[in-house]
Amino acid sequence: MRLLLVEDEPDLGAAIKRTLEREAYIVDWVQDGRDAWGYLDNPWTKYTAAIFDWLLPGLSGIELCQRLRADRNHLPVLMLTAKDTEANKVEGLDAGADDYLVKPFGMAELLARLRALQRRSPQIQPQQLQVGNLTLDCGSHTAYYPDATGKQASSFLNNKEFQLLEYFMRHPNQILTRDRILNQLWEWGAEPESNVVAAQVRLLRRKLADIGCDGGIETIYGLGYRLKGK
Repeated sequence: MRLLLVEDEPDLGAAIKRTLEREAYIVDWVQDGRDAWGYLDNPWTKYTAAIFDWLLPGLSGIELCQRLRADRNHLPVLMLTAKDTEANKVEGLDAGADDYLVKPFGMAELLARLRALQRRSPQIQPQQLQVGNLTLDCGSHTAYYPDATGKQASSFLNNKEFQLLEYFMRHPNQILTRDRILNQLWEWGAEPESNVVAAQVRLLRRKLADIGCDGGIETIYGLGYRLKGK
């Protein structure tokens, strides 16, 4: 999952970003509401959820929600705020937020609320993906593939391997270019090596080959990569 985090408190923003990245989320963190709108309005990057602080420079979290909903964008939004009265909560939810978390909060609760958004939002896909005989459990970051007897062989994936396979499995039989993969799986401002996508695909293929799923990810020379599916 790729998340947009909009939080202007540097220490809190950095702590949330670290926590989310440990859970294999891809996180773009900005500290200004107007900058956040530029990220949301970018057609090359698709977010699966957003976390907005209420009080922000530029545009507030409330204004960001209102703009999203006015554009008929149903991106799930978790609102962070120190405003804890019932009227404040009603205002945030009426503006378009899907959930509300009052500061100070624990990171475990933040992650639980994101998981709850994931369960109930039609925009966020199921916890288990399947393409052909290949299965990916998004909760455990484990890929499964049956051997000749039907027994499931498994392989645990590190964060980037998991993100890459998840992206392929959400777009089976589609040619994904290097630039498209970079835009979706590396945060804005990152400067990865020019061969980072090819290197990650190589590592992922090795993990899949270890469980008998060899040749599932094709290289389409001059264009990109494709996961073969039925």
